[in-house]
Amino acid sequence: MTGLRCFAAVELPQSMREEIGRLQSRIATNGLRLVRPELVHVTIKFLGDVPREKVGNVTHALGKVKASPFPAQVRGMGAFPGRAVRVVWLGLTGDFQELYRNVQQALGPLGFAPEDRGFSAHVTLGRVARPSPQMSQMLGEKIAEFSSLDLGSFNVDRFYLKKSTLTSGGPIYENLAEFPL
Repeated sequence: MTGLRCFAAVELPQSMREEIGRLQSRIATNGLRLVRPELVHVTIKFLGDVPREKVGNVTHALGKVKASPFPAQVRGMGAFPGRAVRVVWLGLTGDFQELYRNVQQALGPLGFAPEDRGFSAHVTLGRVARPSPQMSQMLGEKIAEFSSLDLGSFNVDRFYLKKSTLTSGGPIYENLAEFPL
């Protein structure tokens, strides 16, 4: 790999990450790889492998993003893509769509295309290693139990450009730049 695996993200408050850790212990099951609570975040834009010589351009472009701080709430639990569960997530309310549009507008001229599936703000709790009807049914029952979950609110007043290094023990994230709103 010649570049850095990067993404733009909003971080959750530490107290919320701790609450997510407690919640994960209640949904843990064989075959569901949980995201370590200290790593949970809201991905605004996954950039993929960015050539090292372009990271400065990305940082400069993201520094020009104009968005106002906004309140956000973590509520509800769901799954992607639907019947064959691959990802279990927590839902979000707040103006993440505007932040995504502004980030995309800033990065578009650098060749970063919009998301094919559209943008859906969420916090990934875990990924299914081998999707199956049985796994989907079991997770569906757990998800239904937490469908009205409300973990509270926080203020989004910044986002980050993050580097992700994949290791056998899971990803390691590093903040490359911080962007106040």
